[in-house]
Order: sequence, then C-alpha cells, then structure tokens
Amino acid sequence: MKVVKFGGTSVSSGKQIEKVFNIVMSDQDRKIVVVSAPGKRFADDIKVTDLLIECGEKYLQNQEAEDLVDAVISRYASIANELNLPNSIIETIYKDVLSRLNGDKSKPIHYMDAIKASGEDNHAKLIAAYFRHQGIEASYVNPKEAGLIVNGSSGNARVLPESYDRLYSLREKPGIVIFPGFFGYNNEGEIITFSRSGSDITGSILANGIKADLYENFTDVDAVYSVNPNLVKKPKEIRELTYREMRELSYAGFSVFHDEALIPAFQAGIPVNIKNTNNPSAKGTRIVNQREHRNGPVIGIASDHDFCSIYVNKYLMNREIGFGRKLLFILEEFGLSYEHSPSGIDDLSIILRQSQMDAETEKRIIKRIYEELGPDEVKVEHNLSLIMIVGEGMRHNIGTAARASNALAEAGINIEMINQGSSEVSMMFGVKQAQENRAVQALYEEFFAGVLV
Repeated sequence: MKVVKFGGTSVSSGKQIEKVFNIVMSDQDRKIVVVSAPGKRFADDIKVTDLLIECGEKYLQNQEAEDLVDAVISRYASIANELNLPNSIIETIYKDVLSRLNGDKSKPIHYMDAIKASGEDNHAKLIAAYFRHQGIEASYVNPKEAGLIVNGSSGNARVLPESYDRLYSLREKPGIVIFPGFFGYNNEGEIITFSRSGSDITGSILANGIKADLYENFTDVDAVYSVNPNLVKKPKEIRELTYREMRELSYAGFSVFHDEALIPAFQAGIPVNIKNTNNPSAKGTRIVNQREHRNGPVIGIASDHDFCSIYVNKYLMNREIGFGRKLLFILEEFGLSYEHSPSGIDDLSIILRQSQMDAETEKRIIKRIYEELGPDEVKVEHNLSLIMIVGEGMRHNIGTAARASNALAEAGINIEMINQGSSEVSMMFGVKQAQENRAVQALYEEFFAGVLV
C-alpha cells in the first residue's frame, strides 16, 4: 500500500489533475492521496493559499475583500470547468470559504489557520468529486474525521503519537482516499497548520499511520539534484540518498523538502520516492534508511545566505568553565537562536541569521559579552553564506576537507570558517555572501565532475 502526495503545481489546473488521476489509477497500490491547495500555473500566478491569507487579513480588519473571495472561487471554478464537474462542488466550496471568513475572530491566529487550511481542504473535496465523476470509488476524508490530532502553535503543528493508531483505520476504507495536507486538529477541535510545505508532512504522517510500503511525493522535477540547478547547468540527479542526508541538505537550503517533513516516515522506516507529475515514468529519487555508497564521498551540495557570526576570543578560554554556556545565555536573553558554533582553543564563533539582530541589538550584545565574559576581542561578521557538502560516504573517505578547501582556494575564495558535524555526514564552509555562487560551482566541479550519483 502506498501513500502518494501531490504538491501545489501538480494540482494547479484541471489538466494537472487529470495527470494526477492517471498516475493514481496506474498503480492499484496507491490508496491514500494527499493533495495541496492549487499552486501556481505560471511564473506570475498567485497561489490560492496566498490569496486566502490576504483575504483573511482583510476580514480581520473589517475591510472589503469581495475581489479576493471572487479570485479564490474563480480558481476552483476554472479547475472544475476544465474537469466538467457540476456547479454543486463550487457551491460547496463557496459556502465553506464564506463560513470560515465569517467565523469567530476572537482568536486571530486560529482564525487565520482555518482560512489558510481551506485551500487544501476544499481542493481535496474537488479532486475526490473528479475521481467519482470518472466512475472511481473515492472519498474526501477530513483530518479530524481520520484522527489526525496535533498540538503546537500556528505554522508549527506537531502530530500527537496517538494519531498514528487512529490513522491506521484508513487502510480499511473502501476505494481511494483523498486527504487534504497542511493541517490537523488539536484536542479542542481547532485547526492548527503545519509549516509551509506542510502537505509533505501530512503525507509522511499518513505513511507512518497506515504502515505504507512506500511514500511517493510527486512534484515538478524529475529528481533531487546534487546542487541547485540555478547555480550549475544540468547538475547530476541523485538516484538514492538517506534520510539523514536529505535532512542535512534541506536544513542547508535544499528546497525540495522542509527539513522536518520526512521525520514521521523515517521513524517508521518507510522509503520515500520523489517523482515528477509531468514525467511519471522518470525513476525519481529514493530516500531510504541506508544505501550503498557507490558514488564519491559527497552526495549533494546546498547553500544559504544572510548569516552573520559573533566571534569571541579570550586567552585560556578552554580552561574557563561555563564560558560557552554564559555566551549562549546572553543570546537567549535577547531571544536569538543560533545555527552553528565552531570553536578553537581560545576562540568561539556563533553563527546566526542576521535578520534576528538589528544594529542596536548588536551593540547591546557586544557590550554584555565584554562586561560579563571579559574577552580579548569580540567582532561581528555580516553577510555570510553557509555552504554544506553532505554525504554518508564522507565517514569512509580520507581527505574530503582537503579536497574542498583546495577547490575553494583555486577559485580564489577565502574560507571564513569551517565546521564538520559530529555525525561526519556534513561539512560546513562559511564564505562571504558575494562569493557563494562561485564557491558552490567550485565544489561541484571538484566532487561531481565525471561521478555517477
């Protein structure tokens, strides 16, 4: 039995939904179908979720939003017309959207979650109607009905363990199950959304819940690439990688998955196959617990920017008990979270998103560090990019760091910092933001030229 998820571009139009139908019907093991809200049909298009957010915000401010409501309903109506569905499904969606918009506004955060979730929820109803229109036994199932119970805050829902036992009963439901992604319900019956790209999380949760043999995630690319294709022309496709590699790459800037999306599937040991709705015959990329390391030490390269580092130097820092804890406590008091913390015998750097810290906050932090820790030097370095090379094979290969450093040096790029994860699956390089693209290209040439991934 398989859980199959389709992203926003895969369900953005009637033509795309016809592809979804054909994909599902081509494999009788595809039992649970998780769908997103309608995404972009073309580059300048607007996602339905974005329209809903703007609409909800205007309603909260008691402003006119008739044009936005019309835009939302028009998207669904356009899809329904392409699929020759009766007007009754659009009437159902229209009533639901208006009901949510005119709902209880006393808790604005919960109100907005209900508005945002309507994108997925109503699209699941429409897609289920299309399957039935094609003569297939199919049913829309709401997360509350299925027992997908969560806790947490808006945009940060966390599935409760008891949900998995409840979701298992979906195996016995006749026909195809069409399930909306992106949200669940708390114990008070309120809608709580996952992070953006939350439909990936829903699919992963359902795969765990029904003990699926495979979780297929359909998107608009043939596979996961070894590097951002906007930086390197025709990069190599990754045929297979581990959960840990995928999480490291996602965290470091890969946009295929949110870095937490696959955790439920990983916990159940369920493999994931990323495939292309527009080219379903392509093999795609499999994400597994373990793989054979037939390629070189590196499976992928990811990068992200807009970081800064707080560098602290103090002679004999290593002998001062609690120095690191005190430094992090200062950051905690300012409400700052950090990403990495490379250190030496007399120095320590804290890497964080520079958007967290304005000029005034920076001055206050530096002052606190000098007053409370008595360092010899404190300096803040702005506009850094972090580049991550990732691969399980790095643990079994000697000289990976040297190869990477040499490649960057030959490209004329100065390494601001270097840090290897304790798992030895990733290695991070900090460079000036202006050199990010060139650094990624140099590393790609070093590790992937002539290598089969």
